[in-house]
Amino acid sequence: QVQLVESGGGLVQAGGSLRLSCARSGGTSSTYSMGWFRQAPGKERVFVGSSQRAGGGTFYEDSVRGRFTISRDNAKNTVYLQMNTLKPEDTAVYYCAASGRWFVGKSSNDYDYWGQGTQVTVSS
Repeated sequence: QVQLVESGGGLVQAGGSLRLSCARSGGTSSTYSMGWFRQAPGKERVFVGSSQRAGGGTFYEDSVRGRFTISRDNAKNTVYLQMNTLKPEDTAVYYCAASGRWFVGKSSNDYDYWGQGTQVTVSS
């Protein structure tokens, strides 16, 4: 069973940066496709970005492309979400997710395992 633990959330002023981490334990594969999602208060959980198991290619939702970067350290079984130039509308609980699929898309249905989430609050 795969377990995911996010960390790195917090309160930051608009224009600032945060780096979220998602540490994976368990599972039978050495690598997984990884995704980041977020859920703002009163809204549905939405896709932020992903890192493919096949080749490590990344894909981002339009509103974060150019500001957010996903990277991974396979030796540490950890994936990161570097968030720069944060805006108040980035305020949300951020979740990481893992999938055994070689390629994943924007749908939460593509992912098999989820972390508990970490709160990111951006003040104006």
